[in-house]
Amino acid sequence: MSLAENTIEATRDGVETPLLEVTNLKMYFPVTSGIVFQRKVADVKAVDNVSFTINKGETLGLVGESGCGKTTTGRCLLQLYKPTEGEVKFNGQDVTKLSNSDMRQMRREMQVIFQDPYGSLNPRMTCGDIVGEPLKVHKLTNSKGEYRDRVSELLTTVGLSTYMSDRYPHEFSGGQRQRIGIARALAVNPSFIVCDEPVSALDVSIQAQVINLLEDLQQEFGLTYLFIAHDLSVVKHISDRIAVMYLGHIVEVADRNELYDNPLHPYTRALLSAVPIPDPVMEADRERIILTGDVPSPMSPPDGCVFHTRCPVGDDDCEIEMPELREVTPGHWVACIKVEGYGDPGF
Repeated sequence: MSLAENTIEATRDGVETPLLEVTNLKMYFPVTSGIVFQRKVADVKAVDNVSFTINKGETLGLVGESGCGKTTTGRCLLQLYKPTEGEVKFNGQDVTKLSNSDMRQMRREMQVIFQDPYGSLNPRMTCGDIVGEPLKVHKLTNSKGEYRDRVSELLTTVGLSTYMSDRYPHEFSGGQRQRIGIARALAVNPSFIVCDEPVSALDVSIQAQVINLLEDLQQEFGLTYLFIAHDLSVVKHISDRIAVMYLGHIVEVADRNELYDNPLHPYTRALLSAVPIPDPVMEADRERIILTGDVPSPMSPPDGCVFHTRCPVGDDDCEIEMPELREVTPGHWVACIKVEGYGDPGF
């Protein structure tokens, strides 16, 4: 039974329906050849058959190397990219089938915080105009006074002073710019936010402030997050569950403590072995897993398991087909035939 099917079955048993259900999501970017008459010669398989769920009020962390498809997955959920295949159900409604006008209304429920706190802000607009633009687009205020009050409220909510509303983005620090982006996302009162590496461009001390702000906002407004990041320690701090992604595939999903205490997939083990430990004695004694070779091209991924070309335990059986995510222990899903308890791979 797949992860998505398991969620549906659990719902029938009385468990709360997930806010977001992603089933067999694929995002292929065509590669063309020719100047006048272009023809498709290949596909970049950025996201390939990805399935997962996010419950209301939960934070799902999505981690993996650069280029593995994390950001593309987040943008597909918001329909900033139109998926090649698959379903993205939000509150039971498949957003991939919505018209442009219906999707515009749906964006009030689904927002994004971008990675670059400067590039995502219009340098020709003031802070107040940036935060207030969603209010105008969705006609959420009835008067100029109500508009100004709402902008001031949003700035205060994210820790900025109201007198800053007349400043331009270049007059703010990186952390303050990211707070503006957060305020803009909150303007329409969303229930789901894709946090696309929101702290990777910030100093460590500012990262902590922004992470704490996101946690406070989640508690105050009942928000649900997809938190995309590279920093595994940050992901563990803010996430309830964590999904590990490699070359367009999710290879492991588990509770944050379970994943860090008992990583099962060889790729997850390699990632966690690279996380620094503040204790020098433990750091000196632990095993560091070094992966050999380069990440394969998403234009021509390897046959079978996409990780087998770099896997320290891979063999010929791994070249036959890509393993499905299977639940090896309650709540712990793995896509690897070498994991004990995974079951008969059918070879």
